[in-house]
Amino acid sequence: MQDNTHTAAPDDRELTPDEIEAMVREYDSESNFRDLKGLVARLVTIACVALSIFHVYTAGFGLLNEVTHRTIHLTFVMGLVFLVFPRRRAEPTRRLWIDSAIFGAFYLYIIYDLVLALPPTALTYVFAAAMLLLTVLTLPIKGRGLPGSKVALRDWVFAILGAGFSLYLVVFFRDVFITNVGSPRPQEYMMGMIAIIMTLEATRRTMGPTLAFIGVFCIIYAMLGPYMPGIMGHRGYNILRIINHLYVGTEGIYGVAVGVVATYVFHFVLFGILAQMSGLGQLFIDLATIVAGRASGGSAKVSVVSSGFFGMISGSPIANTVTTGAFTIPLMKKSGFTPRFAGAVEASASCGGQVTPPIMGASAFVMTEMLGVPYNEIILIAIIPAAFHYLAIMLMVHLEAKRLGLSGLSADKIPQFKAVLAKSWHLFIPLTVMVVLLLMQYTPFLAAFWGIILTIVFSYVPLLMRGLGDTSMDLDTVLTPPRLVRGFEDGAKFALAIGAACACVGFLLGITTLTGLGFKFSGAVVTLAYDLAAFITAIDFTGLLNEKSMALFFGLVFVALACIIMGAGIPTTPTYIILASIAAPALVEFDVPLIATHFFVFYFGVLADVTPPVALAAYAAAGLARSDPMRTGTAAFRLSMGKALVPFMFIYAPSLLFVEFTWVEFVAALISGIVCIIALSAAYIGHFRAPMTGWDKVGLTVGGLLLISTSWIAMALGGALVALILLRNRAAGTPAGAAA
Repeated sequence: MQDNTHTAAPDDRELTPDEIEAMVREYDSESNFRDLKGLVARLVTIACVALSIFHVYTAGFGLLNEVTHRTIHLTFVMGLVFLVFPRRRAEPTRRLWIDSAIFGAFYLYIIYDLVLALPPTALTYVFAAAMLLLTVLTLPIKGRGLPGSKVALRDWVFAILGAGFSLYLVVFFRDVFITNVGSPRPQEYMMGMIAIIMTLEATRRTMGPTLAFIGVFCIIYAMLGPYMPGIMGHRGYNILRIINHLYVGTEGIYGVAVGVVATYVFHFVLFGILAQMSGLGQLFIDLATIVAGRASGGSAKVSVVSSGFFGMISGSPIANTVTTGAFTIPLMKKSGFTPRFAGAVEASASCGGQVTPPIMGASAFVMTEMLGVPYNEIILIAIIPAAFHYLAIMLMVHLEAKRLGLSGLSADKIPQFKAVLAKSWHLFIPLTVMVVLLLMQYTPFLAAFWGIILTIVFSYVPLLMRGLGDTSMDLDTVLTPPRLVRGFEDGAKFALAIGAACACVGFLLGITTLTGLGFKFSGAVVTLAYDLAAFITAIDFTGLLNEKSMALFFGLVFVALACIIMGAGIPTTPTYIILASIAAPALVEFDVPLIATHFFVFYFGVLADVTPPVALAAYAAAGLARSDPMRTGTAAFRLSMGKALVPFMFIYAPSLLFVEFTWVEFVAALISGIVCIIALSAAYIGHFRAPMTGWDKVGLTVGGLLLISTSWIAMALGGALVALILLRNRAAGTPAGAAA
């Protein structure tokens, strides 16, 4: 860090709820809702509440069969997406036209292929004409709705078609899945074509073009397999086989991705919304202030702790950043931290909530589904990596505060624990019951059901206590019928984007099973890693390097880069599902334990939110901090070094994940990991007990990285180098530095 002082900007204030909502809309496409009015608003409210009630009811009283459950879920989701989200995105007009033209050309290509493959009947030609018109409607010619504007006619068309392709499977379930199973009729292929187009359009509208382009690439890859080079080639599939695979059954659109959202994620999104409305978010901030507020640099440490708490129940790092950052970032700036550092702390800490037990932004339940590992084992495995991440952030915050000579918060800004407990004790009960049920291995959706019900019931405690004469409790957190309707509506709205995204992820999963794409990617990574390792070992004059260990290292680096690139701008849950299907198998080829491969790709997928050039959480924090987005993103990435290094640690020492566990490896890895984080934190901040020289920073970086190795010699050298530099820095500290 170069800035030594910072004067609080005149606008260092807490934002209003409307300003927070506008900030979330600006940076988080998942929250970019229209401000609907009148009859359309009431219709959307009814549909959203119905969707929420459907999920709450099935969670408590039994799920439907998986196809019916998922199709009903997507019927609501795809219909609502085009009414709730505006058509216009934040891209420049030229970029929007280019993207739309590419998608339009793709639609024409697959429509042409389908028409040639279907019987030449009148129905086929009418369908072709309708699809041509639909393709034209996807172009941004005019009438692009803005937040607060009326819903355009084309959006009603999209909403009907989006809901229709899933509703068709609900209505004609027996014909499709029993009577004609294995032999789809022409109308099933036509509905499948509509499903592909509407899923891509819904994904573009909610997520932007990145994930939708991945979906297009997968379909083209399946069709053009014989023309693909080398290891990526395959036999190729016609459009009928692709539609049958993606639309009919549970291999594509209605596969595991949508299944996880409809069965687990939706419930925890809804619980998070209701919990925040009942006051849980403010409770987290109050508790964080009590725990960390008095320490040196207390405002930043409050940000770290509160964001960790909040992130456990929030599915969006960006929403977490804006919600807690609206309070913590102005506080950090007033305390003396630079705007860039304040924004970086908030973004990095908010992304950490996604990897922190017990909820982990609902990703823990996805892992349970994909790995077949019990939930209580997943959260046990996640403890040490999450602790390392927050240790790194806390250390850097502490060292930066010491470097700047900052103190903690004043006593008048720290709530009294007894007062907080007296007015908020009831908020612990739903969360505690939910976590206990999960640990007792009840199904996640049943645990979420009781969490939702108890949140609603216990929200009335303030009203009851007020009736008994206690005036300390806040009645604004009571979930009265109007507020409950709003909570159910918001819960459904916040689940729409991830539902559409996971339907698109189904393209990738379906094409992967059809073509073996995951194994081909793995083969390419393994081949490249071993080729590079062979080159390095061939020129190694010391003889200390061996080909297998170098191949593993390069394989990890390649997969990490792929995870960061593929995770850019995509929510945590679909990111993990994509990476677990494509990137994780590459690490299995290096004999890495399966659970370690999934945690590796999960961590690097989450890291994409603070990795420039698409660091959405960091950019949102920069907006709050009034700082440069790119520099804030770079600082957030460096603050998240624990999240970047920890995956390498537990790959080399699986005992950190309690896999292939030995006490010797666990203790050695734990100690070396802590020393590594201390070394790299001091190197980044440039201060320990006194300012550091450039050579000190280089030495600490090299020593810290050596500590990640599995070689005892490398660990000993790294530890000795770190100890030497830190002890010398401590001894050379000035009196002011020593006092710090």
